[in-house]
Amino acid sequence: MKKLVFLLGLATLSACKPNIHTDEPFANGLDFSNYVAVGNSLTAGYADNSLYRTGQMNSYPAILAKQFSIFKPIDFKQPLLPSEAGFPSPKLVLANTTDCAGNVSLSPVPYSGPSDSTGSAANISGLGPFNNFGIPGIRAVDYLVPAYALFNPYAARIFSNPTAKPLDELKNQNPTFFTLWLGGNDVLGYATSGGEGNPLNSFSPDNISDANLFKAGYDSVLKVLTRGGAKGAIMNIPNVTSIPFFTTIPAKGLVLDSNQALQLNIAYAGTGITFKTGANNFVIQDILVPAGFRQIKNDELILLTTPQDSMKCAGWGSIKPIPQRYVLSRDEIGKIQSATDAFNNFIHDEAIAYHIPLVDMNAYLRTLATGIKFNGVDFNTQFISGGAFSLDGVHLTPRGYALAANEILREINAYYMSTIPPVDVNKYSGVHFPK
Repeated sequence: MKKLVFLLGLATLSACKPNIHTDEPFANGLDFSNYVAVGNSLTAGYADNSLYRTGQMNSYPAILAKQFSIFKPIDFKQPLLPSEAGFPSPKLVLANTTDCAGNVSLSPVPYSGPSDSTGSAANISGLGPFNNFGIPGIRAVDYLVPAYALFNPYAARIFSNPTAKPLDELKNQNPTFFTLWLGGNDVLGYATSGGEGNPLNSFSPDNISDANLFKAGYDSVLKVLTRGGAKGAIMNIPNVTSIPFFTTIPAKGLVLDSNQALQLNIAYAGTGITFKTGANNFVIQDILVPAGFRQIKNDELILLTTPQDSMKCAGWGSIKPIPQRYVLSRDEIGKIQSATDAFNNFIHDEAIAYHIPLVDMNAYLRTLATGIKFNGVDFNTQFISGGAFSLDGVHLTPRGYALAANEILREINAYYMSTIPPVDVNKYSGVHFPK
């Protein structure tokens, strides 16, 4: 994942009533003294297309650890970075930019300010083991890969043995309580590559993971986490195609005046593609059709990484088809959904087999897409304005991570009959706007 995000319980919140929690805190025997969070970039606190210190400090595991500390202070160690700039690449920030047409607007751009990033890549395993074992980019299938840290700079920071499997490093943890949010990257890489995949390497992160390898990796992780009798909670995989990275650019986003529509109709004469004044479906590349291009269907998706200047000034989507690496077709979306369903069915079965509560994060996106309200503040999946997703359109803001933490707490309380208080989501920040 580097890459993606979440809250069935909040769907029941009234649109006009605040969240009120009146029960006294009660752990009901749960031991949080060594809480360990295992997962990918979402667990690490990744946001704005990078990992940086404030994002880590506002990760959902850090938020959960604060709530667990209500019962007894715990030492929750995170592999904190020294810098706010982003590692290994700069984070995204909002800034006024001028596009190819001369229009000025707020847009995400790489951070270019001062940074004290010295030592960001240094191995800090001697300070561990770390309770936040969130590794951006890791898949369930990667837990059985030797020398994984040689390929992942985030793992290289915290692994005590660079030639070890992630599973072997995890064996140093010995949790008393854990959360596990793993598997999103087993489909996300394929989705963010526009469904192109990597036909030359079946194990590439740009492909959907093999189902049998996914099961082997995931179950191995859960065996290690529960071997000492630890209790915990596991989260399933959200449908990644429901996040802003895939939903921000509308299929029917080609707005034409009468003259533009006329000129395009002349250019595309004989192809079966027609245009009208107003909103039209973009033209996309499709090597599977005779012409090599067609208009996008309303239920197909355009990636947020599609170069905007190319669409505004170079004719992408109109006189030139949008390259298919920036588009998810119906067939590609179907593959993503089928894999997500299959992986989630296995995670559901694992929850039953290990007697652990399942947090339905997949249902969260369906709820969040229609909008939720927390103590008078609205949240949805709109890019930037929705409040929950950061500037990469995949990962969450601190407020989004607080929402996720509350849903995890809701399921923990329901399953273990505890009353761990939720957090005030509105005390956390959303997208930062320039002054």
